[in-house]
Amino acid sequence: MFLYLTAVLSLFILILYVNFKKRYGFWKKLNVPYIHPTFPTGNVSDFLQSSIHFSYVIEKLYRKLRQNGATDYGGIYFFGNPVFLVLSPEFAKTVLVKDFQYFMDRGIYFNEKVDVLSANIFFLRGSKWKTLREKVSPTFTSGKIKQMFFLILDIGHRFQDYLMPFGNVKADIDIRDVLARFMTDVIASCAFGLDTDCINDPNSQFRKMGRKMIHFSKSKALKLIFASTFQKQATFLGIRWNDVDVSDFFINVVKDTIRYRKESGTRRNDFMQLLIDMMKDESKEKTFDDGKVTLTLEEIAAQAFVFLFAGFETSSTTMVFCLHLLAHHQDIQDQARESIKKNLAKYDGVWCFDAIMEMEFIEQIIEETLRLFPPVSDIHRWTSRDYKLPNGFVIPKEIAVIIPALAFARDPNLFPDPMKFDPSRFTQEAKAQRHPFSSIPFGEGNRRCIGMRFGMIQMILGLSLLLDKFRFSVCKKTTNPIEIDTVNLFHGPAGEVFLNIETLK
Repeated sequence: MFLYLTAVLSLFILILYVNFKKRYGFWKKLNVPYIHPTFPTGNVSDFLQSSIHFSYVIEKLYRKLRQNGATDYGGIYFFGNPVFLVLSPEFAKTVLVKDFQYFMDRGIYFNEKVDVLSANIFFLRGSKWKTLREKVSPTFTSGKIKQMFFLILDIGHRFQDYLMPFGNVKADIDIRDVLARFMTDVIASCAFGLDTDCINDPNSQFRKMGRKMIHFSKSKALKLIFASTFQKQATFLGIRWNDVDVSDFFINVVKDTIRYRKESGTRRNDFMQLLIDMMKDESKEKTFDDGKVTLTLEEIAAQAFVFLFAGFETSSTTMVFCLHLLAHHQDIQDQARESIKKNLAKYDGVWCFDAIMEMEFIEQIIEETLRLFPPVSDIHRWTSRDYKLPNGFVIPKEIAVIIPALAFARDPNLFPDPMKFDPSRFTQEAKAQRHPFSSIPFGEGNRRCIGMRFGMIQMILGLSLLLDKFRFSVCKKTTNPIEIDTVNLFHGPAGEVFLNIETLK
């Protein structure tokens, strides 16, 4: 029996090997520069064998292709699957803007039949994505965001009050934890209409579910890598993005919020209200009532969920890196504080939307931080249809495409001395002198992050409120550089990030 099983296993491995070797000729046939793969992992063995974030594997492959003479694009392999790697900002523009119709989809695995929250604007494809984008886009205009400004400001002032006792005694605090709680409160308020008060209650159920949604175990991370690589098989197996308890929790939160507002007649200037106003009347068969765009309850839940999924971790992580960098560059921190005072003076010291919109130096600091440490370090697309390359060969549809945002941002040919923290890189004059797609932390084109404006405003306001009241500096517990979490979907810290906080006189 042992010999029989050994023979069967050997035959299976042989068949798999022959199949992979055939697949590994894909890029050669298309005359695309490529890196020779290794059976059976292709070009991602570094990620599987060592503790390294996926974005650094892509950066390594990017540099190798560039060093080998590739210019605009190259080919790599994830296991047996070919992946198209973009190598220049100009070709990134081609993919994201000029030829968008060929690269419309992100190609991220989702399964709305078993996980309704995965049917959101970030994951959906084709006509479903286009229809939903048209429905949801009006809720992200500057005018709508301006209406929510005071919701964010109120939470910001509460955050200042929470930090004041620590600052008064010059304490060392874990800024990663407190900023995550602050951003969770902001998103919970604006996207779900809830006052979660995670700032004062770090063990709130909303915070627990938010953390579980983002921070994967190694086994779940591998499961999702499998699902993204073998999507048909994953759909057949019913693999989910979200655990059942996480999904049920957020769906019930949305149901309860909608029920309460309808029964009480309560209205609020937040995203949830804008989505509720577009809610489909289930008593009618039409999808459009009197020409108005409508959403189902499940669609509302999925969009509120992705707002939290894509919003609080990315924003809080960026602010963590911001403060960590400023703690190591006190001159820039002082310059930032002076710019805040100068801008507020124009508005008699009042924190208002217009004052925040004029915080140019704070915005430059955030943009430079996003360049150095982009939370979304790689932009994923899929060929939605056959695409003819400049060399005349055709890439078939459903081939994965990666635009390496982190690799671009750390390329010395695009940003001299790339690891230096220098906010002056993002003055209007400096940006005009380089390719606009050299730093693309929010993506670009029609699928650029729909919440970009909101994300920038909450970060500018949050950072300005903190620097106005406190000084941040390194302490004995401060690590430099920050260790990166190798499992997290986003590019962010692996653990606690300690800084000293001091209340300004």
